[in-house]
Amino acid sequence: MRGGSDAGREGSGDHLRHKVTITVNGVTTTHEVEPRLLLVHYLRDVLGLTGTHIGCDTSQCGACTVLMDGKAVKSCTVLAIQADGAHITTIEGLASDGQLHPLQEAFWEHHGLQCGFCTPGMIMASVQLLHDHPDPTDEEIRKGLEGNVCRCTGYHNIVKAVKEAARVLREQPAAVSEKA
Repeated sequence: MRGGSDAGREGSGDHLRHKVTITVNGVTTTHEVEPRLLLVHYLRDVLGLTGTHIGCDTSQCGACTVLMDGKAVKSCTVLAIQADGAHITTIEGLASDGQLHPLQEAFWEHHGLQCGFCTPGMIMASVQLLHDHPDPTDEEIRKGLEGNVCRCTGYHNIVKAVKEAARVLREQPAAVSEKA
């Protein structure tokens, strides 16, 4: 019989596994994971959601940014067990009913991407940015996204895309509350 400190753990050979229940893009799943499993690997390898990219593995590039309980986090710095009970939104969870999120649409329309590797993280960080600053200046956008690195675009079109999405979201307030 287990003591209280072992609650939620399952012994398996040399590894202690933890049971986690995480809601990702509105779907709740439960898995047993190793304590060191990063959230980004949980999303990609366990759930098959490969839209969240692994860039640097050291929280420098932001390619792995997702929303955890509505806040942007770099999923390479969060353990899956830390996300137990959380609601996670990935880039795959932004679009609904076949309609791109206004940020996705704006990145497409304003060429806010080139190779596209950083784009999911940029968009997810922008969701948080627009939640906090619904009518951001160019400077606020650049400051808000400074933890996300793009090696291709020079950021000009990313800023244009975020400004356009902000305009659209202000005109469609229901989209903000549903997606942020």
